[in-house]
Formats: sequence, C-alpha cells, structure tokens
Amino acid sequence: MQTLRIDRFEGLHVLADDDPRWGSSPVEQARAACAGGAAVIQLRIKHVGDRRALEWAREIRELTRETDRAFVMNDRFDLAVLSGADGVHLGQEDLPPGAIPPDLRGRLSIGRSTHTLGQVEAARREPLDYVAFGPVFGTTSKASAYDARGLESLREAVRLSAPRALIAIGGITAQHLTALREAGVAGFAVISGVAGAADPVAATRALVSGFTASTGLPG
Repeated sequence: MQTLRIDRFEGLHVLADDDPRWGSSPVEQARAACAGGAAVIQLRIKHVGDRRALEWAREIRELTRETDRAFVMNDRFDLAVLSGADGVHLGQEDLPPGAIPPDLRGRLSIGRSTHTLGQVEAARREPLDYVAFGPVFGTTSKASAYDARGLESLREAVRLSAPRALIAIGGITAQHLTALREAGVAGFAVISGVAGAADPVAATRALVSGFTASTGLPG
C-alpha cells in the first residue's frame, strides 16, 4: 500500500533548502510554501548535521500534516523513516530504490532524480512512484554535472516515464509553466523561486496559480 496517492505529486514541489545564502531556515521556507499552496514540501539538507536535520524534518512533518501537504525527504532514507515522512527522493548516487525493505516500502513513496533519457529508461524498472527530470533549464540553485536538457528531452522523458508522474526540475520560473504543461509534466520543483523570493508566500501562490492556469481549467 502506498502512502501517497499518485495525484499528490501533481503540482508544485518546493525544496526547503538549508543553504545559508537564503537567509531563512528550511522550516521557514516550508511554512511559506504550505501557506502558498505548494503540493509537496521536500527537505534538502547539505550543510548541517543529522541531529539538526531530524529536528527540521519533524517540524516540517507537523507543518505538512496540519496543512494536508505531502512531505518528502531528499536523499536520506533513514531521516525519512525517523521523521515519519510520506516519501523519500533519491538521486542517482543515493541508495537504490530497490534496496528499501518491502515493509517500509509500504509506508514510503519513492521519487528518483534523472538527468538523461537513459536514466529515465532505467527508472522504468525501479519501484518508484514518480520520476524527476532535469535540469530542464539552467540553474544556479544547486550544482549539476549536466547541462540544461531542454523541452524536447523533457517531452521524451514524460513519454518514457508514463504512467508515473514526471516532475520537471532545474531553473524553472513562472515564464516556463505553460511550456511545462504542454510538455505533459505532472508537476515541477523549485528552490530559489521560493527560498530566494522577497515574499515567499506570494511567490508560491503565483507559481501554483500559474501552473493551474496553464491547463486552461478553473483553479
């Protein structure tokens, strides 16, 4: 039994990031993202120790429960379990999805970052709930060994990953949302679009409404 319905991955994923340059903690970023209507909050930890990371994870878990948002832990399967997260998001160098014990697999949904079409193809054979692909556009929010993939590759990644949800990542701003919808993505992820915004709640709302409006359907 999966913890999350597949449609819970649709829409905006906000990565609450502990990079000091943002000037706000991951918990503050998550609070703003929840208030602005993000669908998924993902905690990304690169600069603090495990004790602090777990404290943040548990605080964000409570925030997301209160606001009915999904909470996903980036990279760290152990912290996902300890914090009661809904899921874990794994990179290409992280623990393979198939290594997660079956009894825990029923509690945790699993996402996987991919950066090439070959990796998307390989992900089809893994026990995943959604696939992220990118960087679609250039990004400075996090280091990447990959150049921008572009919309043509994104469309092919959507096709290859079906029926799983495909989440676009990398350099995404409000001006890209219509193109992302036309490419067929289920959702998209941002870091600086919220963490670096002067008003992160308003920035989140604008991204959510922009993605919804790009469907041509009422919000």
